[in-house]
Amino acid sequence: MGPLQPSGQNSVVQNSFLGSKYFDPVYLFNTLYSFFQHIFYFIVSNQVKSVYYFILFLLATFFLAVTFYSAVRMLEIRKKEKKHLENEIAEYAHYKAELDKKIQAGEEGSKNERWMKTLTYLFSQSSSDWKLAIIEADSMLDDLMSQLGFKGENLGEKLKGATQDKFRNLTTAWEVHTIRNRIAHEGLAYEISQHEAKRVVALYEKIFREFGYI
Repeated sequence: MGPLQPSGQNSVVQNSFLGSKYFDPVYLFNTLYSFFQHIFYFIVSNQVKSVYYFILFLLATFFLAVTFYSAVRMLEIRKKEKKHLENEIAEYAHYKAELDKKIQAGEEGSKNERWMKTLTYLFSQSSSDWKLAIIEADSMLDDLMSQLGFKGENLGEKLKGATQDKFRNLTTAWEVHTIRNRIAHEGLAYEISQHEAKRVVALYEKIFREFGYI
């Protein structure tokens, strides 16, 4: 459909305010038709198509690069997780082998059964057991403080009543007890790795061995 063509005397538009061509429907229609026709031809022109194709090429390249980078990162993370798991399994197997060897030789790993229970929790493959290991070690520390003569209804009060002279590892005791409290108060929301749990339990062990508690 092309522009409308005016016919007859009615098509003659007077150049006045009311008779202006800008009030003529036929003129307005033809103008709009010509305007949108030029836009359409511009959109479908080869130059604009080239720009579209170039933009699409850039977007495709970008998304391919992001996909490739994400895939590489995922492979790296999986590789690290696998290596970490293998190390943990090897460490646990070594511990079990050493423990079995001591049992067969008639030698206990420790005279303190609660400490052996703590180590069993620590070398478990369950994250909840790692937390139990810290909680159990903290309970042992509470008993040790009582045996040493420190007074208080709980471990926190006993630590407050201790001094660096009487309890050399007081700072360390506060550190591990704080972690135990976070585990008790935050519950499942508190996340801890086995590596961190081993570090914390090792600090408890340092205190216990100083007093010959294990």
